[in-house]
Amino acid sequence: MTKQKLELTWIGKGKRPKLEPRILLEGAERSYHARHRVSDADIFDNRLIFGDNLLALKALEAEFAGKVKCVFIDPPYNTGSAFTHYDDGLEHSIWLGLMRDRLEIIRRLLADDGSLWITIDDNEAHYLKVLCDEIFGRANFVGNIVWQKRYSRENRVILGDAHDHMLIYARDASRLRGAFNKLPLEEKQRQVYKNPNSDPKGPWRGVSLAAQGYRPNQMYTITAPNGKQHKPPAGSCWKVIESKYFELLKNDLIYFGKDGNAVPSRKQFLKDIEGVVPWTWWPHEEAGHTDEAKRESQTLFGVENAFGTPKPERLLFRVVHIATNPGDIVLDSFAGSGTTGAVAHKMGRRWIMVELGEHIHTHIIPRLKKVIDGEDKGGITESAGWRGGGGFRYYKLAPSLIVNDRWDNPVINPAYNAAQLAEALAKLEGFAYAPSETCWWQHGHSSERDFIYVTTQNLSAEQLQALAEEVGADQSLLVCCSAFHGVTAAKAAERWPNLTLKKIPKMVLARCEWGHDDYSLNVANLPMAAPEPVEPEAGVGKKARTDERTPDLFGDIAGEGAP
Repeated sequence: MTKQKLELTWIGKGKRPKLEPRILLEGAERSYHARHRVSDADIFDNRLIFGDNLLALKALEAEFAGKVKCVFIDPPYNTGSAFTHYDDGLEHSIWLGLMRDRLEIIRRLLADDGSLWITIDDNEAHYLKVLCDEIFGRANFVGNIVWQKRYSRENRVILGDAHDHMLIYARDASRLRGAFNKLPLEEKQRQVYKNPNSDPKGPWRGVSLAAQGYRPNQMYTITAPNGKQHKPPAGSCWKVIESKYFELLKNDLIYFGKDGNAVPSRKQFLKDIEGVVPWTWWPHEEAGHTDEAKRESQTLFGVENAFGTPKPERLLFRVVHIATNPGDIVLDSFAGSGTTGAVAHKMGRRWIMVELGEHIHTHIIPRLKKVIDGEDKGGITESAGWRGGGGFRYYKLAPSLIVNDRWDNPVINPAYNAAQLAEALAKLEGFAYAPSETCWWQHGHSSERDFIYVTTQNLSAEQLQALAEEVGADQSLLVCCSAFHGVTAAKAAERWPNLTLKKIPKMVLARCEWGHDDYSLNVANLPMAAPEPVEPEAGVGKKARTDERTPDLFGDIAGEGAP
């Protein structure tokens, strides 16, 4: 029997956008940095990108593929509710398709030991899990964090909504061992460590010396200082062999209780604890809650301008602490009010955030300026020891490279200058844009000996001959020009084997969906289908069908038979 691969399916799944890899244009007037260095670890090359997040992810792919250590996203939950800054009422199949397109690029951006963290609620969590299994592979599912976002009960509902999910996926789960950091001990966990016998090594707690199982060389009898004998509990053995036990006893690492006769335990000292392994239950006392997040937002922006659906800084601290180390790159392509970037900045991580909404200007930039200037005293500022510093660069997506002229012919967008055109074509052709200061025809490279040259000129055979001679036989050059004269393409390849000639814009016309600026999740629900005529039963006149409920992705009427 052949084992079949099960996949999630939905209306329109086969349709994939042909994304244009846009270049990013810096808006220097909105970029910001501290007036002076606070420490040698200050980071200034963080990126804040204004524009559609799918196009922005595509724009980042060439430079950052395989380099992002942690992606945290808090996408619209598709709950059917209208939030202040997000139209969150997408039809289910549209939501799945738009998430799929973003997740596929995110996977390519992740480093080999990188991880993706997605917050979501019950409405789409289980569909999203299957979708991520398909994109990342089930073997790369790391876990499902349950975050207690509320601490007070709702009495006017059938079942109170107290938690969100946080799905974690790895680019390669086998590379995560040792890549995740332990969490620092909470104060409540520290209080477990005491020092009842005034041990000079400091506070400690007793850890059982017994382990499940049976090993003959670990079944010895232990005699307590005051004479009581102890054997391993039923079904257990001691954790160490007898010689190791006597070594621990000699070094004062075994404790028998105040009366000297208790079951032996091994001392575990607070000073030796690096932290605790994270688990999948994150209570609000440890990871914050929505009320805390709202208070943080109100402190930053005022009550009237507070962001409607923020996440608390303590939640992001946990994610960033576990998944990254100082200097690593953290990406958030649904930036919201900018919590991810603010927390990553305070923790000494590099960050990239993307946001399409106008709140990038009204909320995110003012917030980041306060962080950089050391004026943000809330959130994790105190616990992280943050004093300010660093900076960020503000970018917006360039307009589409190809537009139609007055006669509806595709042409290069006149808004592009020569440098922008060279950068855009380098990106489209898979070259790193790096114009040489000494060699006029080197606009970028794909290797040490393979280059790209972009010009809007019409090149003659004489010009191409001179160019081929300057490039030399041991190098190769892709020449992108408006036209070339005096030679056919076939003859050119034969005559100048070190040159590859392509015409602008013909070389790229079939590559992408030009002029498509918005792949946003903020779209309206699909319209209802027009009422269908129903064949009348015997003796009954014709009538229009009144059941207009939208079928879900499995073809069932939503709420009736849907899994």
